[in-house]
Amino acid sequence: PHLAALVLARGGSKGIPLKNIKLLAGVPLIGWVLRAAIDAGVFHSIWVSTDHDEIEKVAKQFGAQVHRRSPEVSQDSSTSLEAITEFLNHHREVDIVGNIQATSPCLHPSDLIKVADLIQKEGFDSVFSVVRRHQFRWSEVKKGENKMTEPQNLNPAKRYRRQDWPGELYENGSFYFAKRHLIEKGYLQGGKMAYYEMRAEHSVDIDIDIDWPIAEQRVLSFGYFGKEPLKEVKLLVCSIDGCLTNGRIYVTEDHKEMVSYDYRDIVGIDLLKKRGIQVRLISDRDCSKTLSAMQLGCVAKVNVTNKLQVLKDWQEDMGLSWKEVAYLGNEESDVECLKQAGMSGVPADACAAAQKAAGYICKSRGGCGAVREFAEHIFLLLEKVNSARKQ
Repeated sequence: PHLAALVLARGGSKGIPLKNIKLLAGVPLIGWVLRAAIDAGVFHSIWVSTDHDEIEKVAKQFGAQVHRRSPEVSQDSSTSLEAITEFLNHHREVDIVGNIQATSPCLHPSDLIKVADLIQKEGFDSVFSVVRRHQFRWSEVKKGENKMTEPQNLNPAKRYRRQDWPGELYENGSFYFAKRHLIEKGYLQGGKMAYYEMRAEHSVDIDIDIDWPIAEQRVLSFGYFGKEPLKEVKLLVCSIDGCLTNGRIYVTEDHKEMVSYDYRDIVGIDLLKKRGIQVRLISDRDCSKTLSAMQLGCVAKVNVTNKLQVLKDWQEDMGLSWKEVAYLGNEESDVECLKQAGMSGVPADACAAAQKAAGYICKSRGGCGAVREFAEHIFLLLEKVNSARKQ
């Protein structure tokens, strides 16, 4: 049977405008779940249902197909079931839908693989995700009512210790898998049902803006970053124009060139060096006088016609794997380097091709703190590497 992954990503959002493609830890929110769905390798097709051009663009960048939903199922009052039903009406080849929520960025391929087995091999009609909570519930007393609250799942005279109580299962909204015949009857959950229990640290759901910084920390600690394990970065190669500088060149009356840079980026380079990470600089043009004036103390290669070849030469000379190389670029000439490096980033104002190739998109523009921001991102991921080693 044809198993399709379907991510519903409407353009309108009452809480956060275009929330589904807002950057979370340098990746569009929807990108986290699409990456997990693609790497799971269990879906015959992967779709994003949207009514918005920008969301469509991002979805295609991450390898998904796009179903343009109608205005009738794109309203604030529209339900997920209505959008899924419309999708099925247009795609008769689909037998099972795995509705994956865009707002669950800590989803892992291993979860999706196990759920696919439940519904394809073990014969369940619907499977949904849950998380175990150890929370005591009490009855609500509305204002003005002369009532006492009552315990719902505990005896106050004999409260459980956490380790003595298995807790309760709650839907966490990460995904809902269902067969076509159920959905056509108006159900997402029904028939022979099963739940799939996710780890608590993977149960991140973004609903309101205040959750965003918390979610960024969670996804950096527990998110899925790709099939290959992360390795410690030993080399950062940074494009000079448009990354270390803002790309503008000022020419004086006596034909001298001047550029500007952000001191925060210099601090970022120093911090990288202190962590034992080499920083090397690269440029399409001859800016050797500018580099000499900046006194960064970094190996640099200027007037380069083939950046990828220079990057390969440096990687081989240092005896590094590609997973140990990071690259920060911003132009089309950087695209192949961004694709090759184990960790890649671009400033917020990088060209579209560079943004598509990068794994991290900075909030800062080139020459305005992007190098420092990317350095901080590297440090956070190194913490994840060290944590995995300890485990």
